[in-house]
Amino acid sequence: MGTIILMGVALTLLLISFFKNRKKTKKSIIVAKKMLFETIINVTGLLLLISLVLALIPDELIKSLLGNSSMFLSGLYGAMIGTVTIIPAFVAFPLANSMMESGANFVAIAAFITTLTMVGFVTLPIEIEHFGKKFAFYRNGLSFVLALVIALGMVIML
Repeated sequence: MGTIILMGVALTLLLISFFKNRKKTKKSIIVAKKMLFETIINVTGLLLLISLVLALIPDELIKSLLGNSSMFLSGLYGAMIGTVTIIPAFVAFPLANSMMESGANFVAIAAFITTLTMVGFVTLPIEIEHFGKKFAFYRNGLSFVLALVIALGMVIML
């Protein structure tokens, strides 16, 4: 229902924009269409790349690292993978499902997704440039530790 409401609002605003300035509205639709196709291509490419990686990595390796009987160790491995992975969160959820089907446990999956969204190891140089070295390291370190706490909390809740 919410999607229908949002689409109705967007369509209404588009019509208002069209009547106010047809030239700018047409130009913006062309730009939006181009961005949509680029996004579709990028997401499809990411999904294909992730599928290829999952096809090449044996299930036994995923199960031994992320399905370990030691919840803390498998959570730590999941957190380390999530820390260095740079993919959008909406792509991470199907990946996490595939990892779970390959034998990873909830702690590793929770740590993976949490660090993926909270810790920016790959983007650390940019963060240092904008916020300073001390802040960037403290924020990432604290985020990593909190991601492990959240992952271990998942065991208690589930």
